[in-house]
Amino acid sequence: MPAAEIDVSGRDVNRQSGVALILVLWVSVLLTVIASSFIVERRTEAMIVHNSAALARAEAAADAGVFRGVHELYRGESSPDPWRRDGVPHEWTFDGVAVRVEIRDESAKIDINTAAEPLLRGLLTSSGLKDDEASRLLDAILDWRDPDSLKRANGAEEADYRAAGLTYKPANSSFQAIEELQLVLGMRPEIYRRLAPAITVFSRQTGVNPQVASREVLLAIPGLNAEIVDKYIAEREAARRDKLPVPVLPQAAGFTAGTSMISTIRSEARMEDGIIFTREAAALLRPVPRRPVTYLAWRDSTAPRAEEMTGAPH
Repeated sequence: MPAAEIDVSGRDVNRQSGVALILVLWVSVLLTVIASSFIVERRTEAMIVHNSAALARAEAAADAGVFRGVHELYRGESSPDPWRRDGVPHEWTFDGVAVRVEIRDESAKIDINTAAEPLLRGLLTSSGLKDDEASRLLDAILDWRDPDSLKRANGAEEADYRAAGLTYKPANSSFQAIEELQLVLGMRPEIYRRLAPAITVFSRQTGVNPQVASREVLLAIPGLNAEIVDKYIAEREAARRDKLPVPVLPQAAGFTAGTSMISTIRSEARMEDGIIFTREAAALLRPVPRRPVTYLAWRDSTAPRAEEMTGAPH
């Protein structure tokens, strides 16, 4: 066979071998990509399953904290370390999960259905609103909750909601839940977030109970300032620490209310991996054994406590 033909055949063999090698490399790369994608997908699914299981565990622990809170309230002063309705946090561990439970009487909050107008105005201005915006929002709130269609000087009735492009009108009746306040014309999300921890629809009182109210609520009372409020809170905490009767706040006269039969129990469960679940329940406690507790509200949230976001003390 001629030498030229041998050389050509050799080159063909080498070329075919090179093409085959390239194909093998591409197939290897493709298989590697597919395998990597499969591993990432399986890992993601495993993380989702893990997080879902952890969140479910945290939710169960938070719910257990609510039930523990109800149990402690019924134990009352018979317990060596009673859980009172004053917002003092109680640390607890349930099935290895750290749980923080706070109980506060609803009289500690401002009822947006029954609160006196000066108290509502004080809440709006103490939350950071200027006088003119506070006046508009206050009148809009009052127009929403009153039974008539007469517009207040700075308020809003059906025509104003239509003019704003809204498809609903004022209820002209009591707020059914604090979340309904978000529908009032002029209410912005950031305002509502600041107001929400301080308001209720359950106390049905015109004032608040200073002995259990938070700093934010006390600052809303007309005539009080930060100096008076902080001094009173210090005296209140000292009395609790020394197991003495909690003092009254004479400067709050005219806006003072008694305790109610309803308390909000806030139970926060924290997992070791950082997952947080918070349950808030408004519980009506009766001295009747057949049905001792009725839950009027049952909310869940993964948001941190208000004082963690604002730095405000209890």
